[in-house]
Amino acid sequence: MMDQDNNLVDENFPLFSRARKPSKKPSAASTAVAAAAVNTAQDPSSNTPHLEKSTGADPDSTTTKIFADLGLAEWAVKTCKELGMPGPTPVQAHCIPKILDGRDVIGIAQTGSGKTAAFALPILHRLAQDPFGVFALVMTPNRELAYQLHDQFRALGSCLNLRSTVVVGGMDMMNQAKSLMTRPHVVITTPGRIKVLLEEDPDIPPVFSKTKFLVLDEADRLLDVGFEKELAVVFQHLPKSRQNLLFSATVTDELQRLLERSPNKAYFYEAYEGFKTVDTLKQHYILVPRDVKAVYLMHILSKMEDMGIRSAMIFVNNCRTCHSLSLALEELDQEATALHSLKSQALRLDALHQFKSGQIPVLLATDVASRGLDIPTVDLVINYDIPRFPRDYVHRVGRTARAGRGGLALSFVTQNDVELIHEIEDILQKKLEPFELKENEVLSQLTKVNRAKNTAEMKMMDDGFNEKAKERKKQKMKTLAEKGLLKKRSKKRKRNKS
Repeated sequence: MMDQDNNLVDENFPLFSRARKPSKKPSAASTAVAAAAVNTAQDPSSNTPHLEKSTGADPDSTTTKIFADLGLAEWAVKTCKELGMPGPTPVQAHCIPKILDGRDVIGIAQTGSGKTAAFALPILHRLAQDPFGVFALVMTPNRELAYQLHDQFRALGSCLNLRSTVVVGGMDMMNQAKSLMTRPHVVITTPGRIKVLLEEDPDIPPVFSKTKFLVLDEADRLLDVGFEKELAVVFQHLPKSRQNLLFSATVTDELQRLLERSPNKAYFYEAYEGFKTVDTLKQHYILVPRDVKAVYLMHILSKMEDMGIRSAMIFVNNCRTCHSLSLALEELDQEATALHSLKSQALRLDALHQFKSGQIPVLLATDVASRGLDIPTVDLVINYDIPRFPRDYVHRVGRTARAGRGGLALSFVTQNDVELIHEIEDILQKKLEPFELKENEVLSQLTKVNRAKNTAEMKMMDDGFNEKAKERKKQKMKTLAEKGLLKKRSKKRKRNKS
């Protein structure tokens, strides 16, 4: 458990609003619920909070159903069929009826399990019955996920003349404000940008005065302490009578606390078996001297065709490495594109489109691309840098071996990464196998790759990338300091190491 001063979900957390009346001798949990529900309607019919819960292990979780059995309108069932959805997945089968019944829902299911349709379909069903204004506000932690959700809502609501908009950082704020004033049915946003618009433009808060649904997608990340102030502002401007839908691939302490403080009508579905990787994924490590990682990378990429690999994602830990590698690969005539937060939003979307469409076979990325993004065919994932937390490793390698297909994950392990790899193996409860390469063959490209790396460094100096990165880091540290998170994050790092 995290220290109390590091909790986002405390007694003042304003997400749920329909709490029961506490008993004469309330427990700590019921007191917390009551405190969160100040000035909201209370139902006196029960004195003890209750949470309905089901799991993927329930006997009926594997029962075959069709979308028509879930209570969806005929047009929605037809749309699912047209989109090639053979039938509801377990998370859809469990959660859609509960959402249609007006319940708050927390759904935990692995990436690729159909969570988006689990909340989008019932929202669109209800919207079709009573279309008006901003019907749903959908929040997600990063911009690329927001645009992906936008596309999925448009596909599922294609016969409704659905009006939806994306409100994220990196795009023109004035145009976004104008778009919100048209009152689209669905607004998909990231926490920072919507907070700014709500606080700085007095015309924006009334837009959300009748919103029926709040969705937190990748809720475990949104409930991280770093988004505390943003979420507080958003919740403050939404109706208390809304439905709250939280979906995530993993369970965290914050979600667990939220369950303890949820109201009687909340429904919790969990198909979470810990940090697991699929059996069709082959996972290997390569012991690599730190100074020649780029040489090993280029060697593997040059062998993609021989290995039968059509596409590869390469994960690094920071923007600078991502940009430097992309320039070096360009110098080596290796087709690749890069996705990181120091790129403009237009360039980020373009990079993602080029990779997803197959125009470019290699995507370099920070962890901005490790979760949620639906990229159907990724044959190879390379951890150029080992992630600091095992969960990030699981999310990264989860980009391949999807939907029953096979996949390969290679991790470059330097002398400084051995402990991290052991932590990953402990979480997975399996050992990574060594991946054999002929060192002489790999190092034959050493001079060529080093020359490309030097050229990349000079280009970065010329285009002012280093200064841009320093300024971004300075802004980030200032923001963390203003939120009072620097000390908390330091404590969190110590706990993760201990």
